[in-house]
Amino acid sequence: MRKKLNALVLFICFLLSGTVLHAAIKLPSILGNSMVLQQQSTVKLWGEANVKTKVIVKTSWNKKIYTATSDAEGKWLTNIETPVAGGPYEISISDGMETVLKNILIGEVWFCSGQSNMEMPVRGFDRQPTKNTNDLIAKAKPSTPIRMFTTDSEKGAWVRQFSKKPESDCKGRWMDNSSENVANISAVAYYFASYIREVLEVPVGIIVSSWGGSKLEAWMSREAISPFKEINLSILDNDEQVKNPTATPCVLYNAKIAPIINFTIKGFLWYQGESNRDNADQYAALMPAFVKDLRQKWGVGEFPFYFVQIAPFNYEGADGTSAARFREVQFKNMKDIPNSGMALTMDIGHPVFIHPMDKETVGNRLAYWALAKTYGKSGFGYLSPEYKSMEKVDSRIYIDFNNAPGGICPMWTDLKGFEIAGEDKVFHSAKAEIETKTARLVVSCGGVPNPVAVRYAYKNFVEASLFSIYGIPVTPFRTDNW
Repeated sequence: MRKKLNALVLFICFLLSGTVLHAAIKLPSILGNSMVLQQQSTVKLWGEANVKTKVIVKTSWNKKIYTATSDAEGKWLTNIETPVAGGPYEISISDGMETVLKNILIGEVWFCSGQSNMEMPVRGFDRQPTKNTNDLIAKAKPSTPIRMFTTDSEKGAWVRQFSKKPESDCKGRWMDNSSENVANISAVAYYFASYIREVLEVPVGIIVSSWGGSKLEAWMSREAISPFKEINLSILDNDEQVKNPTATPCVLYNAKIAPIINFTIKGFLWYQGESNRDNADQYAALMPAFVKDLRQKWGVGEFPFYFVQIAPFNYEGADGTSAARFREVQFKNMKDIPNSGMALTMDIGHPVFIHPMDKETVGNRLAYWALAKTYGKSGFGYLSPEYKSMEKVDSRIYIDFNNAPGGICPMWTDLKGFEIAGEDKVFHSAKAEIETKTARLVVSCGGVPNPVAVRYAYKNFVEASLFSIYGIPVTPFRTDNW
């Protein structure tokens, strides 16, 4: 009886071992049906199989066969070549049992991250609507070649992910351009994707990974943040529970960026900063370190990094300057980070709504940057006019600008948001206009007969009044360093 029992156990073990040997390939969530792969690139495919097993990959667009061998942990990775934009295609992956990825498009892929203004879906937040989006949602068609992957939500319900250690996979899925899916995806990212798809006439994939209220530190890897010794990382190495993932260093990077690093992208969109107003000066150094680390980890070159200026909002009061100082830091970041650009938002803010309803303008302005700097298009405006220099003439100060080939506008009207100060460093509301004779901006104040400094839009909340001829707001500035 015992011999028969032992034989039965051996037979069952044999069957189980055979099952393991022919188990289907396990793929990360980012590799799935309906995904978009970056065109004309060498992209990575990876996953898990049985240990020391040959993995065979076949791509339908060129009928090529690629091979890889899983390591002692069953992990494998291979590189494949992608053609010009098109599709749909299929990819077969097998280690003895075949997995077929279907409905794959080849096009342009952008990673979209940040806090709530990136997270805000096309339909809006509860009791916080977006502008003119219901028609957009209703007209969405699955046949439109825009595909969306999100780590943020599942059918409109938030999915929160964070980790003390870098993860190899995350929750998420690729979705088509149906009304239901469009309604729940990032509005800024979707408007960007729609714009560049229409202009480039290629499929576009957006990968959305954001979390409202999050600080930059939470999105940085341990390697990137370690040089900043003033930031305490001890929680990553102890048993303490993470109580506030949005403010805990590294935990959002580990769960919501690290699992996607192998996936080839064209560029990165970033909308974040409101939660870092309390450490703006430190942020000036953190941001370049963040971007440099992302580029090193992705390993696809110095990809474009386009980000969004935080919009006007009351914060600690409309006349406060914490947000103004932070926007100044963001402007410095744009100068310090190679291949970067900033989309201006000075004309879409609201004094009591921190989430501007007009997400289309933001997405479009990011698209202008990408089309001009990444895809080589021209003939339209994307740069914001920037303060260049000042000239004092009697009791007036003239201001000149860079990035304003057609001049600044509007003319023949008083411009708001200007202040002027004398040597006492006390600022007063100022009269500002585009002078008809010279077409230069001139600023003055009857109560300041000997002015030495000018500020424009240097408050938490202010309504933009100065633009390029293309409708791009002038970057806020101050001529002093007080």
